[in-house]
Amino acid sequence: MKIGTIDIGTNSMRLLTAQYKDGKIIDRKKYVNTTRIGQGVDSNGYISKEAIDRNIQALKEFKGICDEYKCDYICCMGTSALRDSKNSKEFVELAKKEANVDVEIITGDRESNLGFLGVLEGLESGNSEEILVIDIGGGSTEFIVGDKDGVAFCKSENVGALRLTEKFYENEIVSDEELKATIDFINQTIQGTIDIVKSRNVKKLVGIGGTVTSVSAINQKLEVYSMEKVHNSKICKKELDEILQMLKNMTLEDKKRLKGLQPKRADIITAGVVILDIIMEKLEINEIIVSEYDNLEGLMCQIAKKMS
Repeated sequence: MKIGTIDIGTNSMRLLTAQYKDGKIIDRKKYVNTTRIGQGVDSNGYISKEAIDRNIQALKEFKGICDEYKCDYICCMGTSALRDSKNSKEFVELAKKEANVDVEIITGDRESNLGFLGVLEGLESGNSEEILVIDIGGGSTEFIVGDKDGVAFCKSENVGALRLTEKFYENEIVSDEELKATIDFINQTIQGTIDIVKSRNVKKLVGIGGTVTSVSAINQKLEVYSMEKVHNSKICKKELDEILQMLKNMTLEDKKRLKGLQPKRADIITAGVVILDIIMEKLEINEIIVSEYDNLEGLMCQIAKKMS
């Protein structure tokens, strides 16, 4: 069975095409387009006409890739920005009319569950301990605690790389005041969730999403992004601190030239790294494992099991 899964995130739209055979995902290919559907949503509550047009165009292109691959099934989910905007219904209707794609706007809890399901698919088997998965997106960060038997706790918090960049960063080089305001806001927002996670005494941290995969690619100084090199790579807190120090003193042009970082992510990467840094610090966990398997794989597993 050939399946295409699409995630319309706050910062980017992503597509996974693959075959689901004998309970395994094979022939995985991923496509990313930085479409920024969430630009301005936090401040005015609406997706702009430009953002709608950009995203419908990207959706048409992704639908074309799925058709070319001869997908038996295409499933598309919308996350944080579509949940938060007042005109998301208009976008869903246009997506059906223009691209012939049904977009389902999913809850933060469902997004968390799908992310966790994807991570389990990509982990080496034989792991029975509880893990914490964090998914730092453009609009929100998902915290998911669970093990091979399923999710025990999940929470979606409104701290995301694009959201915080728009809210706090006016200059290319982040000032100490801007950084402090960001840190204070993150601390206040996530403290309750951190307390719950700490009470469960989780020792293993897995990260998914563009911020975490970008940090891994920067850490490895990858000239060309490689899913294989990023998947199951590790980043320790000291390396993360060094990357954050470097990023906050760089101009946008410097960031765009940075090995391992997609130029279109350059303007929001600092905020994403601050979120990750604070989470690791508060949890007193020194290492994060990076997963290239995420909610796209999770959705694919769910579809395949329903269809079989």
